[in-house]
Formats: sequence, C-alpha cells, structure tokens
Amino acid sequence: MKIYTRTGDAGDTGLFGGGRVPKFHPRVEAYGDVDELNAALGLARSIESMPRVDEVLAPIQRDLFAIGALLATPDLDKMKQHLEKARVDEVRIAELEHAIDRGDTELEPLKAFIMPGGTPKAAALHVARTVCRRAERRVVQLQGDTEIPQVVVVYLNRLSDLLFTLARVANRRAGAGEVTW
Repeated sequence: MKIYTRTGDAGDTGLFGGGRVPKFHPRVEAYGDVDELNAALGLARSIESMPRVDEVLAPIQRDLFAIGALLATPDLDKMKQHLEKARVDEVRIAELEHAIDRGDTELEPLKAFIMPGGTPKAAALHVARTVCRRAERRVVQLQGDTEIPQVVVVYLNRLSDLLFTLARVANRRAGAGEVTW
C-alpha cells in the first residue's frame, strides 16, 4: 500500500465508513487537532524521559487515536466501537483526575497564573495543553452540527488540566522554578 493515494488532491478527504468532505470541514478540523495533540504528546514523551509522567502519557496517546477515529466516523454505532476500543469513558476520566491529584501532591498550591515554559519537557507539555484546548473547542463546535458523545469533550477538558499539572511537575522535578504573571 502506498502512502499517497491522490484521492485528496482536489481538496476533499474520505471519512471512516464512507463519504467525502472538504478538508476544511469541522469534522476534519476536529480530528486534525486531536492528531496534532497526539503528535505534541509524542514530542513531549521524547524529551527528557520522566517516569510517572511518560507512563501517564502513553495510554493517552492510544485514547487519542480512538477519539480521532470516532471524530472521523459519521456512523454513531461505529463511534461507540471506537470509544469502547480505547475505553474512553467515565472510569478513564476518573483515572485522569487521579493522575492530576497525584501530580498536585508534588506541587505548591497555585497562587498566580503560570507562564508556559521552563524545561524543554515542561514547555512541550504546555504546548500540548494549548493544542488540547483547541481540539476541545473544535469538538464542541462540531457538536453543534453532529452528535458527538459528551464524554469526548469531558475527556479533552480533563486532559488539558492534566497536561498543565504534568508541565508543573516536570519543572518541579527538574528544579526549575515557575515564572508567574
């Protein structure tokens, strides 16, 4: 199988389960942002190996593949299959919340806004957080026209909080201070 198909040369793309839409379609924008988020997490994982941070991120990348596939699928039954494959559900969201709580035990309480940056690992996690917020906005926008399970929005919302916490943890573990605004 070749990587290029030439089927998108006219500016449209195929969806899972059939059908074609313009590459600027809200569905394509949403799953494209989720794909970008997944790549940003891959970058963050590749920088400065950090136990307990990287282990949290690896299954999230698998979740994001399933969410991207769900967003690329107009068929509701197939959407449910993609969610079940990655187990993107209330239990998984609770696991993200637990990871946030574990990270918070290493941190000083927030008293001001924190400037994104610090170590390369933390900076990459902050970039991933902002991409996650954009993906969340795109999915909410898509929900205006299409039935998308609410758990996807909740997952992305919680994930952005986790990425913020992990960026702070990465700076703390490296001995880098946080710059407040």
